[in-house]
Amino acid sequence: MASEYASSGEYIKHHLQNLTYGQLPAGYERHDHNGQVEVLQQATWTVAHNAAEAKDMGFWAINLDSMIFSVGLGVLFLFFFSLAARRATAGIPAGLQNFVEWVVEFIDDAVRGSFTYKNPLVAPLALTIFLWVFLMNFMDLIPVDWLPYAASLAGVPYFKVVPSTDPNVTFGLSLSIFFLVLFYSVKMKGPGGFFAELAFQPFPKWLFPVNLLLEGVGLIAKPISLALRLFGNMYAGEMIFILIALMFGGGWLMAVFGGALQWAWAVFHILIITLQAFIFMTLTIVYLDMAHSEHH
Repeated sequence: MASEYASSGEYIKHHLQNLTYGQLPAGYERHDHNGQVEVLQQATWTVAHNAAEAKDMGFWAINLDSMIFSVGLGVLFLFFFSLAARRATAGIPAGLQNFVEWVVEFIDDAVRGSFTYKNPLVAPLALTIFLWVFLMNFMDLIPVDWLPYAASLAGVPYFKVVPSTDPNVTFGLSLSIFFLVLFYSVKMKGPGGFFAELAFQPFPKWLFPVNLLLEGVGLIAKPISLALRLFGNMYAGEMIFILIALMFGGGWLMAVFGGALQWAWAVFHILIITLQAFIFMTLTIVYLDMAHSEHH
């Protein structure tokens, strides 16, 4: 499929572009692939034809492919786990039930090792985060051309299939965790206790402006680092798959070498996608444990 593009750069840009839906203002000039110009007579909600249009759509634009795959994978996770719950038996587990019990036990051990308080929300949240992020990361193992090519046959210009390579998705996840951290920090310590934790440590109380600045930066850095760590690792992995895919347009010798590289990187990438899901889950547990603890 790489041979269909004018240059390697065009191929890479195409595979890194999301299918974006948003509003273009009245008077906006749209350029199609044939160089024709269309001037919109009124504000129009539409799918972006290129990266420039996606940028001009502004804050309220939505990446349809990221939403389709992230929500779809979440529903898939819920379906199989609810199916296992309905079919659960008291005997020796097998098949799906055995896998679900193994995953639940693994998550339970991780929570017990990192969370020292009692909160019925933490374990289900950790389970959801781990499997949901893992499934989104797992999409990176599908050959980069298969689904975009199938979508192009239906007239869809872009189709990015790995939700965790979209910073909107990773920041959406991390900000949800951040709001939970703030909620439990205030709930467990009270507004005054939470403020005192930010303002009166690690330096003496009379240096509270410095303390507030340092602790505030540290607090805000949590969701940013959580989102960028997942996004950066998955984006880099996707980029490597795209670069390997370029080899298939360089003759049979390069195609054979690219196939071997693709297989080797996919095997190694299984470790990466699992590790990133585990790190995201573990940091969530640790942040919630910190939100429950009081500093004296």
